Amino acid sequence: MKKRIEIWFHSGAASDIKGFSIRKTTLGFILLTVITAIGGASFIGYDYFRLKRISFNNTVLNQTLIKQNDEIKNQRSQIQSFAGELEILKNQVDTLSKFEDKVRLIADIKQTSDSSGLIGIGGIPSEELDPDIPLEQKHNNLIREMHQQVSQTNLAAQKQTLDFEHLIKLLEEKRNFLASTPSIKPIDGWISSRFGYRKSPFTGKKEFHSGLDISNKSGTKIVATANGRVSYAARKMYIGNMVMIDHGHGRVTKYGHMKKLLVKPGQKVKRGDVIGLVGNTGKSTGPHVHYEVRINGTPVNPLKYILN
Repeated sequence: MKKRIEIWFHSGAASDIKGFSIRKTTLGFILLTVITAIGGASFIGYDYFRLKRISFNNTVLNQTLIKQNDEIKNQRSQIQSFAGELEILKNQVDTLSKFEDKVRLIADIKQTSDSSGLIGIGGIPSEELDPDIPLEQKHNNLIREMHQQVSQTNLAAQKQTLDFEHLIKLLEEKRNFLASTPSIKPIDGWISSRFGYRKSPFTGKKEFHSGLDISNKSGTKIVATANGRVSYAARKMYIGNMVMIDHGHGRVTKYGHMKKLLVKPGQKVKRGDVIGLVGNTGKSTGPHVHYEVRINGTPVNPLKYILN
């Protein structure tokens, strides 16, 4: 006969005690079922909370990825904007280079180098500047390309700066050179005797005339034909009252037979400044100015240096 277990309990009344009996196997099955249920519930609860934690971590990770993608989009937008500005800068450097070439051509100044330094840089591919391009495509390539082009454009700009500084220096020298080159008539009038061999009005013999005689009425203003410094202003035999101006670069002009000198030795003059008055001093047959141009001490035809 199977063993049974009797269980007694108080029902509530003072003398009311009740009880019942249950088999041991049944009780054991019930306890096993309860323990199994508790264990299963514990496992399910643990697994639930673990999944909950994983879900939370995934949410945080997704938020982080979204934030990072937004930052990458913003960076790409800034890079693309900078790429556009870089293209504008390169065009400006190239325009300046072309302008320099025009100035050199007009001023007859040779180029010292072959190019502006922009040759070979190229442009940013248009497909890499597409704002709708996927973030994972060509992003790093664009950054590397931008870095390289910034460096090359910077070098080209530095070279252009040096080229312009050199050009300005040459133009300054050329401007001084041109300003110091005789280029106008000392007076208006008619040419009474030209440069070269002629028959002397005094002896009738052939002689070399080292200047140009320009006649006008006595007292006509005589002007300097270029910038320079007065190296001589006094009376001299045969040529009378004379002014000599040193223009630098081996260029000297002489003005003779003046009625009156209006400058002094050492005085600086500019092209067009009045230096004296037409006269008939010295060995002369009438009021005129004897005008000479000398290059490195050698007289040359003044007509070659009169542009007006």
